[in-house]
Amino acid sequence: MFTGLVRETGTVSEICPLGYGISLTFLLPTLGPTCAIGDSIAINGVCLTVVNRVGDLVRFEVSPETIAKTNLGLLAINDKVNAEPSLRIGDVLGGHLVQGHVDSLGELISRNLEGGWEIFSFSMPNEAAKFVAPKGSITVNGVSLTVVDASFDRFTVALIPHTLKETNLGIMNPGAKVNLETDMLARYVQRILSFSYQNNNI
Repeated sequence: MFTGLVRETGTVSEICPLGYGISLTFLLPTLGPTCAIGDSIAINGVCLTVVNRVGDLVRFEVSPETIAKTNLGLLAINDKVNAEPSLRIGDVLGGHLVQGHVDSLGELISRNLEGGWEIFSFSMPNEAAKFVAPKGSITVNGVSLTVVDASFDRFTVALIPHTLKETNLGIMNPGAKVNLETDMLARYVQRILSFSYQNNNI
């Protein structure tokens, strides 16, 4: 479990084929020295397991399913990624509850400066839209954000300078693919309501 509060921005160091999947190694100067094999770290919002560590270099194995459903398969050497360690008992929940299970890929449509903030507009697939509501929470590339506005195929968020500086959203250009994880509570409510509807129509 995570909170969507990025601890550091890491750098892609190595990409190697691994059967139908890939092996990804990241330079993580902050998290690397303190993590252990078997630890969970969210990379761009995807929960991955540490399989090896040498100093600041941390290696993960990525399955074909994860490659197909996230932007990890699009990474190149020296790309920047958002990294967050998993929650521990007693940690402060500063963002919202994030599982590290990406729902879908979105795309940055535009970013516009408004005062000291930037308004980002992202596309999203229709199956994700029913879980996204104004003032609700969404995770974009592992970053916990509050939705400003939402329609059936896109949503907007307002990013403060700190978020732009401390995450890879700040260096993102229109057309970039992003990992989306909708609010876990919204997904469960939808699931409960769907069963209630079915039972009422039996």
